[in-house]
Amino acid sequence: MNDNIDSLIADLNCDDAMRCQHARRALVAMGERAVGPLTEALFSRKYWVRWEAAKALGQIGSPTAIQSLIKVLEDDAPAVRWLAAEGLIAIGQEALEPLLMALIEHADSLLLREGAHHVFYDTHRADLHEILRPVMRELEGSEPSVEVPLAAKKSLTELKRISNR
Repeated sequence: MNDNIDSLIADLNCDDAMRCQHARRALVAMGERAVGPLTEALFSRKYWVRWEAAKALGQIGSPTAIQSLIKVLEDDAPAVRWLAAEGLIAIGQEALEPLLMALIEHADSLLLREGAHHVFYDTHRADLHEILRPVMRELEGSEPSVEVPLAAKKSLTELKRISNR
């Protein structure tokens, strides 16, 4: 079975768009078994491979990929960053704590802040949206690298509180 996954991952690296798309769809159908190899592919030097891997991981929606998707929010390619954010949105609430932690630790990263804004903005649960509102305000503020960590800590505390109910 791993030979099949390896073959499909290799197909993400091809010049034939239809073959790449077929490989991605097959990997998505495998679900959790494909997450590890797809996570490795997220860090390929080739843009197209990273794009396909981010798209597949978003479609799978596995919490196992959260940390890697957060790292990819800082990818050089805007489309790959977008797909990483969409993947975190698809995973849902489980992705919020690690993303808030990343903001606390790396608030100086403009790309991370932009990706987090995308994820938080598209969080549709009203209770979560309310918890994330202070972070959103600071992400849109004049000194986000200074103000976001404090807002993220407060939101993280509140998120943990509601998660433990």
